[in-house]
Amino acid sequence: MEWPVDCEPGRDCHVQNYVDRDPGPGIRDVACGPLSYDGHAGTDIRVATEAALAADPPAILAAAEGRVTALRDEMPDALMGTPGAPAAAQLARRECGNGVVLDHGGGWQTRYCHMERGSIAVAPGQVVEAGTPLGRMGRSGATEFPHLHFSLSRDGTAVDPFAGDPEAACGDTRSSLWADPPAYRPGGFLDSGISDRVPDYAEIRRGLPGRPAGDVTDPALVAWAFGYGFLPGDALRFVMTGPAGGIFDRTVLLESGHAQAFRAFGRRTPPGGWMPGLYRSRVEWRRDGRIHDSREVELRLITGPARPSP
Repeated sequence: MEWPVDCEPGRDCHVQNYVDRDPGPGIRDVACGPLSYDGHAGTDIRVATEAALAADPPAILAAAEGRVTALRDEMPDALMGTPGAPAAAQLARRECGNGVVLDHGGGWQTRYCHMERGSIAVAPGQVVEAGTPLGRMGRSGATEFPHLHFSLSRDGTAVDPFAGDPEAACGDTRSSLWADPPAYRPGGFLDSGISDRVPDYAEIRRGLPGRPAGDVTDPALVAWAFGYGFLPGDALRFVMTGPAGGIFDRTVLLESGHAQAFRAFGRRTPPGGWMPGLYRSRVEWRRDGRIHDSREVELRLITGPARPSP
């Protein structure tokens, strides 16, 4: 099968949740990690933030040749709990939101959920080739973050496309059904930045615009990071340097697991302000002493009101 989103996994899209391969109450993804939730029968492919979705909503693509057997295209684009979102009772049997179902013959079926209202580009009964655009990623249905929920089934039984053999050992992807299997990622950073205050988590999830410049008298220098897949005992390291050298180097240990998490660390502005010049933040995600992901951001502090670059 072809990747069902027009994006590059690990760069501009990420697998937030894999199929739960544990038949009981536990959680086990394809690598025997916890990047899923109990009973999850699909693959959740997300973009980082709502702002990223609005700026460039990726196309949803047919994973294989098939016939359109069902679609829905009238539900509002609104994450659960936000203005305009349907009440929970209204989502009963409509959790998928706007979406498409393809029949591939031989009992095989794929389902594409949470698409943008008005974006569905196919019709019932239409036969499509692999890679045909079906619509765009959205926020419809029962979802708390912008993503495609992609599910594959045969004769009504869920199949994990990363390892089609239900008896495959941890991390054994030789039975993968993807034409070009993306590498497994246990989690990672979705976004990071430098702010003059600790941002609100709701702002982070929506997506903060980049700051090309700040003022030497801004109230603080705060490095922040937003990511997914974090486990208890993971460490997030925050480093900030400036024209005069190091400003802080702090490691924060996570006491609990998080499907999504936001952390920040910073320093108040000293009397007289910061030295003008270039400041750099680096955030690292460590597990068992190994760096799994890192991000770097630069911000130039100037004297006088900071204005965005044209």
